[in-house]
Amino acid sequence: MSNLPQTMVCIAIKEPGGPEVLQPETRPMPQPGNGEILVQVAAAGVNRPDVSQRLGRYPPPPGASDLPGLEISGTVAALGPGASRYKIGDKVCALAHGGGYAEYCVVNESHALPVPAGFSMVEAAAIPETFFTVWVNGFMTAKLAAGETVLIHGGSSGIGTTAIMLANALGARSIVTVGTQEKADACLKLGANHAINYKTQDFVAEVKKLTDGKGANVILDMVGGPYVQRNLECAAMDARIVQIAFMQGFKVEALDLRPISAKRILYTGSALRPRTVAQKAAIAKSLEETVGPLWAQGKCRPVIDSTFKLTDAPKAHARMETSEHIGKIVMTV
Repeated sequence: MSNLPQTMVCIAIKEPGGPEVLQPETRPMPQPGNGEILVQVAAAGVNRPDVSQRLGRYPPPPGASDLPGLEISGTVAALGPGASRYKIGDKVCALAHGGGYAEYCVVNESHALPVPAGFSMVEAAAIPETFFTVWVNGFMTAKLAAGETVLIHGGSSGIGTTAIMLANALGARSIVTVGTQEKADACLKLGANHAINYKTQDFVAEVKKLTDGKGANVILDMVGGPYVQRNLECAAMDARIVQIAFMQGFKVEALDLRPISAKRILYTGSALRPRTVAQKAAIAKSLEETVGPLWAQGKCRPVIDSTFKLTDAPKAHARMETSEHIGKIVMTV
């Protein structure tokens, strides 16, 4: 690493608060440990957990960087001991344990994937967090199968747009909930079979109508709160409901759990960041084997809402907090 600079510019969280607390800092160059690679970052994805961390609601797990940023793309700049999959100069995108909002970031080599042919670095930076999340929850855990129907809440988000594309590519039907006609149109154009405006329609009634009364086989929910009961109501027999996040709260008043036993519903949840190195490596491997060929064919390209310079991180966070974005918000370094 002798030819690399000693320091780098990064974006740190000065204190919990609004987007303005994201401030540039100069820090020592991170050193890759066992099985790790140092990546010169070209682009970094912006995700809801970054916003939660900035607000002081999502502290980094032990051993993780205190800098925000969970997904990056870039060029391998150095190899840690035992890292052998990539060579210096290789283009990769990777799931980071934090630290992505920086000129350089250390990641485990087993959490990095080669940048798919024909993908820009911005598109590549939009792969890891969303594709890993949708893949592990929708397919590895909920086992969404061809011919089944998946209900995707937040259809126009990075997670939502990714779930639509993967469901479509693998032969499942998708129903999404969105808040505007513009978002509905975007989801339908991406391949969603139906879009429900939750502000003007009752999604429970609509899902039942669209499935001939049977309900959704898989439900991916990032809303939580009042949606928990309604998900149980519009779930099919033997449905799998996966709770990815709780944007409307963790607590539910007066929950009627009878549908869980009446319909044999499997209700589960997960977070990606706290998973072990080995668990994330297994997700990466499964994703590369199954979705890799789709990327190679130019399918399932991430939908990019907007790009910002890394030094404009406050603007990128402000954009995410409007919830007007369709697809991913990415920062370029």
